[in-house]
Amino acid sequence: MTDVVEVLFTGKNAPTIARPGDAGADLASTDSLTLKPGERGTVGTGLSIALPDGFVAFVVPRSGLAAKHGISIVNSPGTVDAAYRGEIRVTLINLDPVESFVVNAGDRIAQLIVMPLARPRFVAVDALPGTHRADGGFGSSGISS
Repeated sequence: MTDVVEVLFTGKNAPTIARPGDAGADLASTDSLTLKPGERGTVGTGLSIALPDGFVAFVVPRSGLAAKHGISIVNSPGTVDAAYRGEIRVTLINLDPVESFVVNAGDRIAQLIVMPLARPRFVAVDALPGTHRADGGFGSSGISS
């Protein structure tokens, strides 16, 4: 069973969930721009949302744009707090070393994922409880070659 949360929005481009079971709702650009290799640019979505208290939205890259064109989001995931009411804008980056990428108004450029938010209560302690991993950092849980 899936819980449904009501998210109010204003703007012409409603976020769209392509298929049942999809986690993200597609966001479309209201702007057109060309990103040269290595270049970044911010595009509008024309969308503003009102999340219920206790929820957060994350703006994440579209896997197809990443795989086919090297397009990602600079600050991924972008965080949309429940109190924010401005336009959701997306800063794209072209990671392709050779090809420019054209964004046209109406193109699907990112996804919006809405999630419940756990509010942490940070507690200062002298030492953390132990685990099997301890303080092993990057790559410490993989098999070494």
